[in-house]
Amino acid sequence: QVQLVESGGGLVQAGGSLRLSCAASGLTFTDYAMGWFRQAPGKERDFVATIGSRGGYTYYTEAVRGRFTISRDNAKNTVYLQMNSLKPEDTAVYYCNGVLLGNYIPTFRSWGQGTQVTVSS
Repeated sequence: QVQLVESGGGLVQAGGSLRLSCAASGLTFTDYAMGWFRQAPGKERDFVATIGSRGGYTYYTEAVRGRFTISRDNAKNTVYLQMNSLKPEDTAVYYCNGVLLGNYIPTFRSWGQGTQVTVSS
């Protein structure tokens, strides 16, 4: 069974930075594109960023392009999200999952607990 454990969230002022991590187990990590999703209060969970299985392809939703950087370490089964120039509208619970490239929907039914990111103005 796939397990995803997110960490690295916190409270930060607008303009600040955070680096999120997601450790994956129960899968052959290099078989999957991975990515990040986020869910703000009262809203649906939305796609944020994805990275190809070998790291050579990345794609971001327009709202974070140029501010966030996704990366992965296949030796550690871990995917990261470096978030710079944070804005209050980035406040959400952030989750990782596999990503089906092309339509950017999650691969796995199970989700981790997520990590809370709160950006104060």
